[in-house]
Amino acid sequence: MAILAIDAGTTGVTSVIVAHDGSLVAQGYQEFEQHYPQPGWVEHSPEQIWAATLASVKQTLARTDQAPSAIGITNQRETLVLWDKTTLQSPRPAIVWQDRRGVELDLEGERVKQLTGLPLDPYFTSSKLVWVRQNEPQVWAGIEQGRTAVGTVDSYLIARMSGGRHHITDASNASRTQLYSLETGDWSDELLQMFEVPRVALPRIVSSYGQLAETMPEAFLNLDLPITGIAGDQQAALFGQCAFEPGDAKCTYGTGAFLLKNTGSDIQIVPQLLSTVAWQHPNGKRQYALEGSTFVAGAAVQWLRDGLGIIEQTKDVETLAAESSEGVIFVPALTGLGAPFWRPEARGELTGLTRGSNKHHIARATLEGIAMQVFCVFDLMGDLNRLRVDGGASSNNLLMQIQSDLLQTKVERPTHVEATAIGAAYLAGLGSGFWQSQEELQNLNPIRATFNPGFKDEELIARWVKAAKAI
Repeated sequence: MAILAIDAGTTGVTSVIVAHDGSLVAQGYQEFEQHYPQPGWVEHSPEQIWAATLASVKQTLARTDQAPSAIGITNQRETLVLWDKTTLQSPRPAIVWQDRRGVELDLEGERVKQLTGLPLDPYFTSSKLVWVRQNEPQVWAGIEQGRTAVGTVDSYLIARMSGGRHHITDASNASRTQLYSLETGDWSDELLQMFEVPRVALPRIVSSYGQLAETMPEAFLNLDLPITGIAGDQQAALFGQCAFEPGDAKCTYGTGAFLLKNTGSDIQIVPQLLSTVAWQHPNGKRQYALEGSTFVAGAAVQWLRDGLGIIEQTKDVETLAAESSEGVIFVPALTGLGAPFWRPEARGELTGLTRGSNKHHIARATLEGIAMQVFCVFDLMGDLNRLRVDGGASSNNLLMQIQSDLLQTKVERPTHVEATAIGAAYLAGLGSGFWQSQEELQNLNPIRATFNPGFKDEELIARWVKAAKAI
């Protein structure tokens, strides 16, 4: 027996089968389209996300004879998905977390931050809902009349997998909507009134692991399985890194880079960072985290590949960036700047160019720009003796060494860098009894590579921060 984990990310869906010893015995992946209808707008087709999920899981199941006994789900967070409760079809595209379409919110930002741990920013689901209400009255009428469900990607996938029988989300995903009270652990009537969102459209909030839902075989590849783990991707990665104790931290380098620190049962409100639910236990107790969200990491390397065409594959950037950036500075604000700047209107900037600048310098400046964004949130987290890393871009040894040098901290990379999917599997395994305790999980994904700090380039830091603040 094994666990099936589904990681519905920003550019595609990964699924894995995890055995009892923690090994990944099979894996599948299916991309889906990115839509950019206007500058700063990012949308997905929910039906394409669902099709990619089916294709990814089919690939995975075909590559092993180990039958899954339970399912864990992790997902891109904050993305707004709407669907008809009866037909499960979506009346409009999903508005992705990267989307920067703005709305004028005449709200008290400090009160919102106090309740949710989140600043007013287009990043979160709340403002995306306000945009729909203000700009698409026919779609909004379906929400108000109870025909249309509101959710994040986890809610949508569970609705599809269960044939519409379940409309749920876990506490970690709910805490990213900006409609959830960190203190009460439920949708906030005050916030729902502020943003004018009807409670009837929202999912029921459940724990991050336990007996949460069941699939319907006719709807989901003839699989009749319990869904026993759910978490937003960054919280799942924190769990997958076994960062169970207060002070434990990880950074995931995916489309963006996300640094999370476990704060235990304490809700810590830090002005330039996000406070969030890490996970909720079946007994209702919650653990919290501080988060520094930067919106562009691996996406910057994809831009070098797809936008500039200076590399053929993303892995090529490590070789191209081997030499110094020679004073070239890149601030990868391609979808605005996240923590600690919170500048949704910011745009990427490439400076310090001369006649001698070339693609090698730009590639190196790109890796330095990714690492500098993490550097800018690291000190706000308090004392961290080490940093565990994961995500696709963490496989880049040069990027990890640059990161260690800047932070002057040991960076540890586990054997399996798919920590989001692994975290979903761990949660589902605990929720189904496949594993009995967190202690049992500690040794399943050992550290494979360690990067120790070397030279700290103070001049790079000063020039990069100056450039970021000047955008």
